[in-house]
Amino acid sequence: MATKIRLQRHGRKGYAFYSIVIADSRAPRDGKFTEKIGTYNPNTDPATVDLNFERALHWVLVGAQPTDTVRNILSDEGVYMKKHLLGGVTKGAFGEAEAEAKFEAWKNNKEAGLAALKAKQDEAKAADAKARLEAEKKVNETKAKALAEKKAAEEAAKAAAEAPAEEAPAAEEAAEAPATETAE
Repeated sequence: MATKIRLQRHGRKGYAFYSIVIADSRAPRDGKFTEKIGTYNPNTDPATVDLNFERALHWVLVGAQPTDTVRNILSDEGVYMKKHLLGGVTKGAFGEAEAEAKFEAWKNNKEAGLAALKAKQDEAKAADAKARLEAEKKVNETKAKALAEKKAAEEAAKAAAEAPAEEAPAAEEAAEAPATETAE
């Protein structure tokens, strides 16, 4: 029996969630399987993988063939690195303790790289939020300035409308005053 390590789809339409399973290569994608070794959720950022590392390593060592996506997942989790190091131990290139030390160093390096990437993303997100806030402040200032100009224009128009009404009686009085002076 040829075994495959594959994904088994779950979840609703547009929100897939996968189980990582060991199945016969002839079985359908969501059909019968031998063992479930983990889950994969691509909907989170970054994608969430919950993997039984020892069982995954066991199945890779006995020859189960993963699909392309599962191969990438197993590689990211370090299953293939561990397989490579165990092959070196089998050949006598180095001891098991040295292989374990190399694997831990690889794992720590990968975690440090992921932490640095996350910090960089958080910094970029903060800078983007600050830039958007500054842009919003500028837009609000221009709106406030335009509103102030509009209110000033309305006040001037209102004052101009009231001024001729007040000036008309004063103008009539001024017109009458010279007429009375000339009559005397």
